[in-house]
Amino acid sequence: MRKYYSLMVNSNKEADVYIFGDIVEPTTQELFGMPADVSGFSLVQEIKDLEVNVINVHINSYGGHVSEGFAIYNELKSHKASIRTICEGFACSAASVVFMAGDERIMKDPSALFIHEVQSGIYGSADAKRKAADEDEKLTKISMQAYLSQVKIPQEKLAEMMKVETWISPQEAIEMGFATSIATDAVSSRAAASAKKALFTMLKKGMSSIQSAEVADEIVEKLYERLIAELKTQEGLIVNGAGNQEPTTEPTHESEPISESEPDPEPQQNKPQNLIAALFR
Repeated sequence: MRKYYSLMVNSNKEADVYIFGDIVEPTTQELFGMPADVSGFSLVQEIKDLEVNVINVHINSYGGHVSEGFAIYNELKSHKASIRTICEGFACSAASVVFMAGDERIMKDPSALFIHEVQSGIYGSADAKRKAADEDEKLTKISMQAYLSQVKIPQEKLAEMMKVETWISPQEAIEMGFATSIATDAVSSRAAASAKKALFTMLKKGMSSIQSAEVADEIVEKLYERLIAELKTQEGLIVNGAGNQEPTTEPTHESEPISESEPDPEPQQNKPQNLIAALFR
């Protein structure tokens, strides 16, 4: 049995769905529980049963059957959980429709979306082909609604992009509204927020000698700016599970060794100010 997706649930009441393959339609065998390629039908059933707060949908797919893409999109949109879709590589065709189901829609750098009109292949008479063309146009207009619910471009421009078949970069996706963020931006924002919170906590505990709240706030902002500058320039940073950045090695500081018998040259109450002065050098 070939399966194009996987689903995992963690202890934080989050589910991760990985759509890494072509989205296929159900076969008679699958509908009756017999071995077959796994379709959108199976994924929809699994999503429906999830009792979680967040569903992360990781996508790397060239797309597939339109009806299955619609079904996955609609199930995600109607689910009570918060939906986060992540384009891990390509989200093409029907997979790009699934991508649009996210409350958060995150592009990795590099990654790409690919949109086009609905296409079908048919054998038969001229009348049958004309009928198929009319149906494809109708399905194209329906699929456009998934994009139009999020994008910031006119319907006419979207229609033209689909007509000529368009690849969309992460930055273009942000500008046009297909995506809400690029992964590197999301990681940096989480790291910055965490770092700023840590600085406020540290200073609140260690700066009792500073009486003015305005002075304390000013120092926090300067420390924060300095820290972010260091994060942007320092090499060897890693990203941990919480999305915060940490150096892979401990920073070193050259200083004269202090004998254990020597008294602390700085009174305890002055250490916060001296630390700040050192950081501002």
